[in-house]
Amino acid sequence: MEGRDAATDLELLRAHVAGDRDAFAELFHRHRDRLWAVALRTIGDREEAADALQDALLSAHRAAARFRGDSAVTTWLHRIVVNACLDRIRRRQAHPTVPLPDGIRSVDGSGIGGVEPAAPAHDHDTALVVREALAALPVEQRAALVLVDVQGYPVAEVARILGVAEGTVKSRCARGRARLAVLLGHLRPAASTVPRTSADLNTDVPGVTAGNPRPSEGVGSGSGRYRRDANQEDS
Repeated sequence: MEGRDAATDLELLRAHVAGDRDAFAELFHRHRDRLWAVALRTIGDREEAADALQDALLSAHRAAARFRGDSAVTTWLHRIVVNACLDRIRRRQAHPTVPLPDGIRSVDGSGIGGVEPAAPAHDHDTALVVREALAALPVEQRAALVLVDVQGYPVAEVARILGVAEGTVKSRCARGRARLAVLLGHLRPAASTVPRTSADLNTDVPGVTAGNPRPSEGVGSGSGRYRRDANQEDS
């Protein structure tokens, strides 16, 4: 397929279905930063997020022919990634393990690590506290906050991604923010140290290479305030 840079997401997906072996890689390359950011912040663990993203990409690769076009391709991709993350979170809650501290292990088979760049101790500690607070939220609330407050998606788009009503998204976000306010209340006196953007939560996150969807390079993050981790349904 010629002119991939000018092709729309839908055209790339259709080209992939038609047999273009490079079209899906180009599609993923366009959106990998945000897909990775959603996976990492939803799960809160680099290795788990990498596995979830790989699962999601394989699912999308195989299910492309069934894409009906009733939503944007990016919405479809995000839905698959979020569902893969939620599946892993629920399995992890059913069979809890003790994870290694974030950012100190190798995150792919080549031994390339995901070590975060040095940051002032106080700022780094604050970010860890915020991540832990997000991880304490029910799964559905965390997912909604990641998409709305961190990634900056409109509520209507998040409702399509999560497959719920807009009112449900608003309710989950409101409840999640209320819980975070309680969990992070001790940070309020030092208002200047409270993370205000997604960059405060993750200063560096690994990217993913198409064809071997494992983190391997630093990529950017979305815009917003917080993120979520939940496992109970709100209405």
